[in-house]
Amino acid sequence: MKGEFIESQHIELKRGLTDKLEQTVIAFLNSKNGGIIYFGIDDDGTICGVENPDLLQCQLADRIKNNIRGETLGLFDIVLENVNGKSIVKLIISSGTEKPYYLKEKGMTSEGCFIRNGSRIEQMTGSMIEKAFARRTRNSLSVITSPRQDLTFEQLKIYYQEHGKTLNEQFTTSLNFLTEEKNTI
Repeated sequence: MKGEFIESQHIELKRGLTDKLEQTVIAFLNSKNGGIIYFGIDDDGTICGVENPDLLQCQLADRIKNNIRGETLGLFDIVLENVNGKSIVKLIISSGTEKPYYLKEKGMTSEGCFIRNGSRIEQMTGSMIEKAFARRTRNSLSVITSPRQDLTFEQLKIYYQEHGKTLNEQFTTSLNFLTEEKNTI
């Protein structure tokens, strides 16, 4: 049943587990839409199956969790499928939110960060890594403005008073409650 499975921007075919697993997963995590890696299928689409699908699933999860940095939990799913009487393992990888993802042993460098380009995996350039990291930190909790700008902290003041503590007028500045634009809470 050749031709049913074809490598593309979002699909990678593997006969079995290779030492390039982490690079492929990182490339999909760093991509816009993620992707799928099929194990038990040759590059030409021939279904060969995997010998021990349970072991393979454990190895996949273990290597992703231990060898890739950036939180991957919840960004991948491992599914066992039967195609033409043969077991294949489907590794579904979502696009991550903590880009750039990278190899633990190489760090956030060109040798550790990868991106998908067509059906190829390429090293990210220093500039690409910097841009991805800047987007990640720009979206962190400390820089997100609350949609509610009319908040007061009366409950906080009451809580502090009940516990014998006082809040001076500088507490909003000290706790970064003020927005830069309006200088208000």
